Amino acid sequence: MPIVVEIDVMLARRKMSVGELAERVGITPANLAVLKNGRAKAVRFTTLAALCQVLDCQPGDLLRWEPDVPEPGDEGSPVAEEGSTAATVPAAGGPA
Repeated sequence: MPIVVEIDVMLARRKMSVGELAERVGITPANLAVLKNGRAKAVRFTTLAALCQVLDCQPGDLLRWEPDVPEPGDEGSPVAEEGSTAATVPAAGGPA
C-alpha cells in the first residue's frame, strides 16, 4: 500500500503506550491497532487531528506516501517501459 503509517515511531519518541494513546485520543485500542498496522482504509480528520494533538506532531509525521513499484513482468501495469511506444486510441465517435 502506498500510504505508510508511522504511529509506532511517534509512540516510541514520546515513550507512550498504544493503550495510553488510544485513551487520550478517544478511540478503542483495537481501532488504533488497525490504523497503526496499516490495515485501515480511511482515517477521519478529527481522529488524525487528535493523534497529532496528543503526540504533538504534524500529520506528515504519522503518514507518508511511498509509490507502488510494479514488479518486472507485471502485465497490465500502468507504467510503460522505457523506450516503449504507446498506441493512441481514438475517442468514441471520433475518426479512426
